[in-house]
Amino acid sequence: MPDTPVTAPSHTAPSDTVPETAARRVEFISLSHLNPSTELAPLPTRGIDLPYFRRYVRTLEESGYDYTLLPYGSNTADSFVVASAVGQLTERLRPIVAVRPNTAFPLVVAQQLATLDQLTEGRAVVHLISGGSDAEQARQGDYLPKARRYARTSEFITLLRRAWTETEAFGHDGEFYRFDDFGPGFAPYGDTIPISIGGQSDEAFEIGGRQADVFSFWGEPLADIRAQIGRVHAIADAAGRPRPRIWVTFRPIVDRTDELAWAKAYRYADAIGASFRRGATKHRFTGSPQNVGSQRALEFAARAEVYDRALWTRTAAVTNAGGASTALVGTPETVAAAIVDYIDLGADLVSIRGYDTLADAADYGRRVLPLVREELAHRAATGRRGTLQADHPGAFAPGFDADALAGVR
Repeated sequence: MPDTPVTAPSHTAPSDTVPETAARRVEFISLSHLNPSTELAPLPTRGIDLPYFRRYVRTLEESGYDYTLLPYGSNTADSFVVASAVGQLTERLRPIVAVRPNTAFPLVVAQQLATLDQLTEGRAVVHLISGGSDAEQARQGDYLPKARRYARTSEFITLLRRAWTETEAFGHDGEFYRFDDFGPGFAPYGDTIPISIGGQSDEAFEIGGRQADVFSFWGEPLADIRAQIGRVHAIADAAGRPRPRIWVTFRPIVDRTDELAWAKAYRYADAIGASFRRGATKHRFTGSPQNVGSQRALEFAARAEVYDRALWTRTAAVTNAGGASTALVGTPETVAAAIVDYIDLGADLVSIRGYDTLADAADYGRRVLPLVREELAHRAATGRRGTLQADHPGAFAPGFDADALAGVR
């Protein structure tokens, strides 16, 4: 691996000019955990530890997060039921319900989402997962080829929106769904419910650009994310519709100094990799991943461990890129500056979740989120960048040597 980061020189010494592409606001997402099991210290349970879960979601709200993702898998708790609990345990936090279109009829999902939206007074969001693994889809009886799964998602989105907005009964005879004389459906609290799409395949980009309100990425190097955002925007523009909001996900590893953070990062990678090899992690997929997002993450990891200011890929490499796994490493200031780098490219939804799940959520809320918000407030007041990015170069710093830091373990 190189002892200096792979990076674009234009980011090493930013001027105080705010890029035209920069998002003017940012909202933060985390992921809700149901029990204390982590990738660092897996516990032999798949159940819900109710006191822990209550504490977790309240911590997210108190720490200033705006959303929490309720994931979906064939062997996990039901995302709708958990989202409903989040809605009643919090006052402001918005639940993002992960839904796979193979598991429920779209009109039923529209009804469930509208009910959640009514119960939470307009806080519901849905993230649609077309399915990146044939094996995982087959566990719940779905044998549709991957490309056709995205076509099904497209039809699913159309029916969700019609169920929420049609004022008269309607029928439908499509490739995947057929029904007669439905509606009007149960309405959301407001006009609609935001729909998020993720994925890196051509089909994901087409559907996300043409139909989604939010497009989701895992953390990738800045130059690559810039190109991907441009691709989504171009598809939306060609379709004559508003550009989707951009959601990007990271796994920050933070400590008091950059050196301590990198030493922690290598310890974490060792522990996470050992858990993965033992099969102790919940989602363990071996062999070559089918989904393009994981393939890209592994390609980045093979090329270099460190990119840009703080992006680190070893956590993806040791887990076979099984889900969002790229890290941001450094002090709270360095990590906040790295997040702002992505905001400068147009990301306005930032998901950060750690490996020491509850402790990290609280720590980010105290030490990372406020720094990002302070920078954006400065920009709003002055029209110029603050000094956060210039003062905290992270891996840009002269003398940065990731190989040497690895030896601090």
